[in-house]
Amino acid sequence: MSTNEDDPLHLANQACFALYSANLAMTRVYRPLLDALELTYPQYLVMLLLWERDGQTMKALGERLLLDSGTLTPLLKRLEGQGLVTRARDPADERLVRIHLTPQGTALRERATGLPDHIAAAANCPLPDLAGLREALLRLRDSLNAAAERS
Repeated sequence: MSTNEDDPLHLANQACFALYSANLAMTRVYRPLLDALELTYPQYLVMLLLWERDGQTMKALGERLLLDSGTLTPLLKRLEGQGLVTRARDPADERLVRIHLTPQGTALRERATGLPDHIAAAANCPLPDLAGLREALLRLRDSLNAAAERS
């Protein structure tokens, strides 16, 4: 049997476990911050997209977040119930549902502005370094998606 450093099937040598455990740690840091905003992590992601550009279609949000309508619809209903967004049919195309921020949803952005700095501090990693890590993770994701599509 090989040493742990040489064993390709040793848990500590698995990139997938490093990503998985880092995700769990990130979630633990985000949870109290998002609890203070009364948001779940998926709701926070939706709000980030709407703060970037209000009035997006449900389809566009689902595509950006990699969520199907069966997952996104209840999430949006909860945000609507909290008074943060409204959902309405697009008058130009009734098949489309547009999601708009309410004044309360827009105001929540101000309360969320410190989250990236808090995450950087918790990670003991400056924001530019986290940006580099994010870019590396996106390249990894894209490569893995391409490989899965070829299979």
